[in-house]
Amino acid sequence: MPGRAYTQLAEVANERYGFVTPDDARELGINPMALVRMAERGQIERRGTGLYRLPLTPASRLDPYMEATLWPRGARGVLSHETALELYELSDVHPAKIHITLPRSHRVRRSVPSAYMLHHEDLGAAQISRHEGIAIVTPVHAIRQAHAAHLGTALVGQAIDQGEDGGRLTKRQASSLRRELGIRRGSGRRG
Repeated sequence: MPGRAYTQLAEVANERYGFVTPDDARELGINPMALVRMAERGQIERRGTGLYRLPLTPASRLDPYMEATLWPRGARGVLSHETALELYELSDVHPAKIHITLPRSHRVRRSVPSAYMLHHEDLGAAQISRHEGIAIVTPVHAIRQAHAAHLGTALVGQAIDQGEDGGRLTKRQASSLRRELGIRRGSGRRG
């Protein structure tokens, strides 16, 4: 029978697709070693260094994205670039890796899983949003990042057009992006 620590962790995990970290345990006044002991007893699943998942939360297609934002220890990652475009359904892009942006000062001191592509950029609060509870750059910033990463004019143009048509971008934002990036409306349409 799970105890008080498990119940407290479950409240946090419920907000994050079942995931918890040692930092979450510390914030609740729980010794992080309790996570290790729970994993040894099979109460929770160890997903990587400093990342655990409580099985009481049903699996979701968004689990890998939440896991990616929590993977970097010492900093919370933010979904970005092509991954953000895909989740916002702003273009036909299908990234092979989950793109995560971390602060410039954050250095990863362990091997990066092959499923992740890390970027370093200091994001302001106005550049970060939430997608179903997961930290993600705003549509405007995702488009700028994709353009800077040389995604391709057709896909970037498609992202702007679909963002405007679908309501993720205002007409003013779309016009501003087109001017800034030198992309005409309709340049991302399929022929």
